[in-house]
Amino acid sequence: MKFTSSLVFALGFAAQSLAFAPAMAPKLSTSLNAGVLSKTTGQSSLDPAVIAKYNSLPFPEDSILAEYVWTDAVGNTRSKTRTLPAAKGKSVESLPKWNFDGSSTDQAPGDDSEVILRPCRIFKDPFRPRSDGIDNILVMCDTYTPAGEPLETNNRAFAAKAFEGMDDEEVWFGMEQEFTLFNLDERTPLGWPEGGMPSRAQGPYYCSVGPENSFGRAIVDAMYKAALYAGITISGTNGEVMPGQQEYQVGPCVGIDAGDQLMMSRYILQRVCEDFQVYCTLHPKPIVEGDWNGAGMHTNVSTKSMREEGGLEVIKKAIYKLGEKHAEHIAIYGEGNELRLTGKFETASINDFTFGVANRGASVRIGRDTWDEGKGYFEDRRPSSNCDPYLVSGKIMSTIMGPEAPEITPLDKEEA
Repeated sequence: MKFTSSLVFALGFAAQSLAFAPAMAPKLSTSLNAGVLSKTTGQSSLDPAVIAKYNSLPFPEDSILAEYVWTDAVGNTRSKTRTLPAAKGKSVESLPKWNFDGSSTDQAPGDDSEVILRPCRIFKDPFRPRSDGIDNILVMCDTYTPAGEPLETNNRAFAAKAFEGMDDEEVWFGMEQEFTLFNLDERTPLGWPEGGMPSRAQGPYYCSVGPENSFGRAIVDAMYKAALYAGITISGTNGEVMPGQQEYQVGPCVGIDAGDQLMMSRYILQRVCEDFQVYCTLHPKPIVEGDWNGAGMHTNVSTKSMREEGGLEVIKKAIYKLGEKHAEHIAIYGEGNELRLTGKFETASINDFTFGVANRGASVRIGRDTWDEGKGYFEDRRPSSNCDPYLVSGKIMSTIMGPEAPEITPLDKEEA
């Protein structure tokens, strides 16, 4: 597909955008003492030579390992492995359904615990590479009851309904996934002094270089390469505004594939963090004390009509519709988002809907390039870093394809 320069620009250039909320925060960790990894964290607890010994063993030529990945009741990824004939890994349709114990993931009761995994999307497995021309695979799945009903936590099924019959619109999504890396104590972000805060305010850390500014680059680079190997459309990475915070961008992806790719990228991120022995959290405000940015998943959206001549008017009408349903979107845009959407630190207030041109303090931003070209995309800045990408993409789609809404005055001085 041919991408507009404006959308690719947005994806390749990450959105700029503590008392802790540890019970709500997910984790990554690496300990830096005077810029050096400690002996007890930031490295695998197993001898790499021993691991390499077994990794060097060849796989059977007629078999593959298929890692079935799904989303649990609280939005985290889970997985388990099975051996399959190599021919089964050629297409989603060839893969068998599987099941898991839903009572262990809060997705089914103990007296009727079986949950069915339905394969939806195949990726190459970067953690079990092989050199014989056959690929082990990661399989993104959604979840069903034995009777064939989607679980209440199966948000992919919700999104699929929103995209039904909309193929002609070729809706593109670009999702900017921010996350925060912590030491294994789950309390100290990378680059922070234990029990304290950095001596410098945020500012020098965004897109930074140097050991005093950039923390976790090796982890992000490893994740980047693993995601590319897997076949994920990861379009860039950058260091974020708060020290220890990072971002990568997935997209442009068409329709529901955006959710599949984003969820699998999160799985890959956590697997990479296992190897580095760091804790990664997707919490939108892991540090609430002090003047530090939160973490979001800014979502860039472009339909075919938005990319054509006159697309700016289509974009503005879509934004008006988003404004009319602001409360509905906020309700599904992530847990703890009220800690992040305060009207400060490059966010709009959670209570108000605003939009503006090149305004990162608005709920929705129209890029300067889109404004100048009269077509392109818009960026919804409200979704939190821990939001469900299926819910976000499906809800945006259903809203912008809905009935017309009253005009909204833009937040900045541009005449819209």
